[in-house]
Amino acid sequence: MKNQPNTYRIAKEYILVIVGASLVALSYNMFLLPSKLAAGGISGVSTILFELYGLSPAYTQFLINIPVFLIGWFILGKDFGGKTLLGTFWVPFIIWITADIPYTITNPLLGALYGGIVLGIGLGTVYKGNGSTGGTAAIAQIVKKFTGLSSGYSQLIVDGAVVVSSIIVFNLELTLFALMCIYITSKVIDRVQLQTASTKLILIITEKEEAIQSLINSEIDRSLTKIRTVGGYSKENKTMLLCVTEQAEAVHLKKLLQKEEPTSFVVFINASEILGRGFSLDKYYGQKL
Repeated sequence: MKNQPNTYRIAKEYILVIVGASLVALSYNMFLLPSKLAAGGISGVSTILFELYGLSPAYTQFLINIPVFLIGWFILGKDFGGKTLLGTFWVPFIIWITADIPYTITNPLLGALYGGIVLGIGLGTVYKGNGSTGGTAAIAQIVKKFTGLSSGYSQLIVDGAVVVSSIIVFNLELTLFALMCIYITSKVIDRVQLQTASTKLILIITEKEEAIQSLINSEIDRSLTKIRTVGGYSKENKTMLLCVTEQAEAVHLKKLLQKEEPTSFVVFINASEILGRGFSLDKYYGQKL
């Protein structure tokens, strides 16, 4: 019984890798290859080789991924390597079986936009499963490990090198569309990994802490944290209230504060991801309302 949570986690991660890798493959066959966009990575290399020599993208990606996978195995660990092995086989496999998919986009602008979104969702999903689709995705994870950059920016750096080199085969216009595609992909990757929600971190500096606390508790049913502060100019002791809310709650609270306490200093900050009671956990301690 003790191993059940760990087994469930591992199974979930492998499912995420399969789903994400399938989206990566579909983005390639539906958007990137038909639009002639070498949007970075081994897929970009296979697009160039397909344009030059007519080589099968599925076989090309599989063969190039093998040495890259071995490097990732040694550097990133066997657990990562196992999921990368799955991704390395799965992406070329889905590319192969969907090679004749009838739904394709040849317009480079639409290909860059929608291909970048689907590719980013796919890679972000794979990364959430602590895996990789092989190729430069594995290299990007290595870059992330040694530089501390986010997954999105790591992917942007690695793929950018491939895209810039594609100008030799494709024209400048297609290269610029490919750059736009990988930029979109990098942003979507980070959004998927952080699960960026419409949540707000609200900072309120006020002399009427009790009135505002009552307002927050009664009107939007949220709790808060009090932080004692000192004014940099006035040198007066004040209280800063820290509160996290959903988007709709933040809008409602803003209107209330403007009406009831207009002199309070309020800052609204976008929160990438919120973990804890009321967000990732049930708000009322076990009661699902």
